[in-house]
Amino acid sequence: MNLKVFQNSEFDRGAGKWVEVAWYICRSLLFASWFPVPSGLKTACLRWFGAKIGRGVVIRSRVNITFPWKLTIGDHAWIGDEVFILSLDHVTIGSNVCISQRAFLCTGSHEFSKPTFDLITRPIVIEDGCWIGAQSFIGPGVRFGVSSRSLAGSVVIQEVLSNTTVGGVPAVAKSLKLLS
Repeated sequence: MNLKVFQNSEFDRGAGKWVEVAWYICRSLLFASWFPVPSGLKTACLRWFGAKIGRGVVIRSRVNITFPWKLTIGDHAWIGDEVFILSLDHVTIGSNVCISQRAFLCTGSHEFSKPTFDLITRPIVIEDGCWIGAQSFIGPGVRFGVSSRSLAGSVVIQEVLSNTTVGGVPAVAKSLKLLS
């Protein structure tokens, strides 16, 4: 790769620069603080910036969301402390989903085989009833089927079928018998 020739002109940020500046200010005041800010205030702010947020959503401290206008969260979802949602593409989180602390949902990467190091983005979909374990990495284009789970520290780079538990680096399906 040759970073001197990198250009990102085709990437659609989804909002104008002033909207991004306003979001960064809001994010700094409400989301990046160490003191607890009520989830209702955070969800209201996300809605104001275009996120689609359901009822009863809990957002803990130090959550980092890049572009809220590319985020959808269903009802009664929990977003844990220090979760990072790199929403360069759309992120959809279903209802009754728990994203545990320090999980990283990453919708972007680069085409490292090209000298121009092109940006690649793909959406992430986490369907209803899923649990993303603490410090899991969820890569671009990953879909979690209904009621699936990732164990803590997993690196998930491919689809997870419904009712499946995955773990490891890279994550693979695990037997529930091994977990009890």
